[in-house]
Amino acid sequence: MDDSTPRLDGQVALVTGAAHRIGAAIARRLHGAGMNLVIHYRSSATAAETLATELNGRRADSATALGADLLDLAALGPLADAAAAAFGRLDLLVNNASTFYPTPVAEATPQQWDDLIGSNLRAPFFLAQAARPHLKARHGAIVNIVDIHADRPLAEHPIYSISKAGLAMLTRSLARELGPEVRVNGVAPGAILWPEAGLSAAEQQAILDRAVLGRRGDPDDIARAVLYLYRDAGYVTGHVLPVDGGQSLVLR
Repeated sequence: MDDSTPRLDGQVALVTGAAHRIGAAIARRLHGAGMNLVIHYRSSATAAETLATELNGRRADSATALGADLLDLAALGPLADAAAAAFGRLDLLVNNASTFYPTPVAEATPQQWDDLIGSNLRAPFFLAQAARPHLKARHGAIVNIVDIHADRPLAEHPIYSISKAGLAMLTRSLARELGPEVRVNGVAPGAILWPEAGLSAAEQQAILDRAVLGRRGDPDDIARAVLYLYRDAGYVTGHVLPVDGGQSLVLR
């Protein structure tokens, strides 16, 4: 970082699903740029508290962890309010928390629909609604973590793909509804981390073969994109930035 790069000292970000994986990378990157962090978790309390301790070790009183089930709509207002109260303001909401698993059409259930749509689409909308007054007061921003499969459906994952397509439209719709005070953008990751359920070596290689850069990305690639959209893209709103090594160019 050179002297011309603006610091974000004292500004506050709420990152959902920030206890591990891409969410933790986003939290660390924003914290490194000077922000205070509200680390949301659902069931990963230990990991969230460990991350908060790590960040507070780097800069005292700069991070806290808050638990909430994003499928519980009644919990979203209190989560937004608690995040704003933690450091006296809220400048950035990163809707990162997501649920991912296959739902072949012949086997998909209404419960899976409610779970995937609820986690990946409904929760970001209503959390944005709850955070809106706080963000508006700070002329803040929202960054949604979408997916390249919002545009090209992933085989045997129709409900997940639908939910992320909805999140892409949510990004554009909220940009229109919340401007000019609040900017709303998205990041669409490609092959960054393999699903926790795991893929075979052959499946992993097949995915990488479809990436123009021929390799998997790193969680910090996504974190840097989030930081760019918040800190450096002041005249950008309503856009979803693919960070996928060119994978979306050749998806079929």
